[in-house]
Amino acid sequence: MTHLDRVLRSNLKLRHLHLLVALDQFRHLGRAAEFLSLTQPAVSKTLAEIERQFGLALFHRSTRGTEPTDYGQTVVRFARAVLAEYDRTQDDIAAIASGAAGRVRVGAMVVAMPELLTGAVARLKAQSRQTRIVIEEGDLTRLLPRLRVGELDLIVARLEPGYAAPDLRTEVLRADEPMVIACRPDHALTRGGADAAPDWDALAAAPWVVPPAWASSRVKLNQLFYRHGRHPPTDLIESASFLVTLTFLRDRGALVFVARGVAQALEREGLAVALPVAVPIELPPVGIITLAGRVPTPASEQMVVCLRAVAQDTGLAAAG
Repeated sequence: MTHLDRVLRSNLKLRHLHLLVALDQFRHLGRAAEFLSLTQPAVSKTLAEIERQFGLALFHRSTRGTEPTDYGQTVVRFARAVLAEYDRTQDDIAAIASGAAGRVRVGAMVVAMPELLTGAVARLKAQSRQTRIVIEEGDLTRLLPRLRVGELDLIVARLEPGYAAPDLRTEVLRADEPMVIACRPDHALTRGGADAAPDWDALAAAPWVVPPAWASSRVKLNQLFYRHGRHPPTDLIESASFLVTLTFLRDRGALVFVARGVAQALEREGLAVALPVAVPIELPPVGIITLAGRVPTPASEQMVVCLRAVAQDTGLAAAG
């Protein structure tokens, strides 16, 4: 057994892992100490002890706070993965003891809300009311790192080709769902009637909530404006949050660029209408992302089954 093996297998304790994660999260000895209910000298002493075990500097200290070194970033990733698996095992044991069916942690993009994921949750709860479902919303830049360290079991998102990697397994749920431009039902752009498409100058001048700049849907939206001889809108809020999208659509009268299923769900609630604007663009499919090689929990397998069933029932399941 090498020195590094001994450190990782035997010397590091759970308290060490919690401290490393807290230091990475807060980037400050004092705030990490407060979070862990320890004194700052105790945190400094424990960090020095961990670094002595590794024989490496894991954090840079300065008057501005603490910053992980390259070695520190690697060890923090290890700490997060171990703690996530520890929590997962605790939950599964507690669930078995209580007669529940465990916990599933799902990352979700706006395109998964509200139709796909809410439908799958309803199905899962109908089968097992005691299953705990944790949903974390965000974009792939935030969700993929959490999947990789075990803090999420699966992600429901648009399968962006730029984020494909050998350690990820993907499954297409919806292959052809189009995008639409939607607005509040009483928006000025709806006054011409249900069949009157607004001109592109009016669309470019309006406030918008748009996907993050890296998203393929955002790139395609910009291209759509260029195709009509206009610059893309400049009055923008960029967000991958369903709540942010809904809030600014309602309170600011912003236009939103969403999947048709999302727009239809909002329309059923009287919150939005799709504008009669042709959006002839192709986007990556929507699907499930999991980590290759990780054994799924029974609850996460059950969630995947429910997601497939919802995609099938809504008539947009991928062919084959």
